[in-house]
Amino acid sequence: MKIKDTEIKVVLGDITDFKVDAIVNAANNRGVMGGGVAAAIKKKGGKIIEDEAVKKCPIGIGEAIFTSAGDLKAKYVIHAATMGIDYKTDEIKIRNSCRNSLKVADELGVGSIVFPALGCGTGGFPLLASAKIMAQEIWRYLREEDSRIKEVVFCLYNKEAYEVFNQGVIKYLEHILYKLQNGPFTTVDAIIELPEGIVIIQRSNPPFGWALPGGFVDYGESLEEAVKREAKEETGLDLTEIKQLHTYSDPKRDPRFHTIGTVFIAKAKGKPQAGDDAAGLKVVSLKDLKKYDFAFDHKKILEDYLNLL
Repeated sequence: MKIKDTEIKVVLGDITDFKVDAIVNAANNRGVMGGGVAAAIKKKGGKIIEDEAVKKCPIGIGEAIFTSAGDLKAKYVIHAATMGIDYKTDEIKIRNSCRNSLKVADELGVGSIVFPALGCGTGGFPLLASAKIMAQEIWRYLREEDSRIKEVVFCLYNKEAYEVFNQGVIKYLEHILYKLQNGPFTTVDAIIELPEGIVIIQRSNPPFGWALPGGFVDYGESLEEAVKREAKEETGLDLTEIKQLHTYSDPKRDPRFHTIGTVFIAKAKGKPQAGDDAAGLKVVSLKDLKKYDFAFDHKKILEDYLNLL
């Protein structure tokens, strides 16, 4: 599939075998290539790769540098610092290291680049979450930047990882391209008022964190229809007494895409329970809302709501 003029592929193989302009190493911020993908690259390409990386380090976690590729068929190795020496990674580190790898590739004039599953080896990050984060960042970068990269390849070492990335990258991007269209994307969120407090959900997909129930508006839906559907899917509740609070349009409100979101205040009927798209659900009192870390700009939305009250 293509994003603009760039071909996106997911393949099963060994990243050290590719004859491309650049391969990406899932690195630590010290440049030491001790295990996982890094060790495989050093073993086949030679210690010169590690020596060059160490000289350019330390770097910030989430940043990227390049070195020569030693005896590999590639021209460059781009070292994406997905973790420190504590081997801990997370969504933000993977997101930033992926995007910064693409920036380094464009600075080098790279036409083809191969990524491993960032954060999933030594870092132990879930494969599907990594696939979606990387897909989001590559989509956003290619849409926003005047990139010269013509081919982005995701290389997975075993069949299980390949199948997860094929679903999390190709199928996911196809959904964005052919269903969600070109954006900015329209979203809705609901502040559901129950006697005990406000309903919030724990997101099962990146970006992670607590959030208001909501989601994307489907083609042919009104905002009101969409917020009712999303609330039902995520909380099992039927919304009543719906009224608009505000529309939020800051292009940076969502780390995945440019979204314009309308927030509704509503009452509800039924028993709240987490749906398939939610990892958890809570009803939180107004005084306890500030204790939670929220995804997107939902902390600001709730502050506006509390000020209104």
